[in-house]
Amino acid sequence: MNITVLCVGKIKEAYYREALAEYVKRLSKYCRLNVIEVADEQTPDKASDTEVAAILKKEEERILSKIPANSHVISLAIEGKSLDSVAFSSLIDDLGISGKSNICFIIGGSLGLSDNVKSRSDMLLSFSKMTYPHQLMRVILTEQIYRAYRIIKGEPYHK
Repeated sequence: MNITVLCVGKIKEAYYREALAEYVKRLSKYCRLNVIEVADEQTPDKASDTEVAAILKKEEERILSKIPANSHVISLAIEGKSLDSVAFSSLIDDLGISGKSNICFIIGGSLGLSDNVKSRSDMLLSFSKMTYPHQLMRVILTEQIYRAYRIIKGEPYHK
């Protein structure tokens, strides 16, 4: 299985980079994980609707150009479907069994994702109704992918 985590912006804090690197290392025995970062746009304080739309459009173009071919695209969005860890592991397992060996998870920037990116997605996934920093979300997502593979393989995991 090839899994891509496509993200807007770079991780600035060392502790997030270290946590992400740890899960990438752990996942190497289960899948090929690739993290792709695209540039984010500076959002002015009190940005107008027009400015927000322009920023999302620029980020959208960068995101859409980096989605690997033949990928099943899952975008993280607050309005997406919520799954527990077991259901998430079943989703990943079922995609692999059905021949979809490329999964691309998309994490937007501080303004989220454009409607065009969401409509390009095969699924919208929500980890919570709460908003998380997009840098932290990478760590949470990779941890859940790791947990999913532990569940799929019948290996112990914390409940």
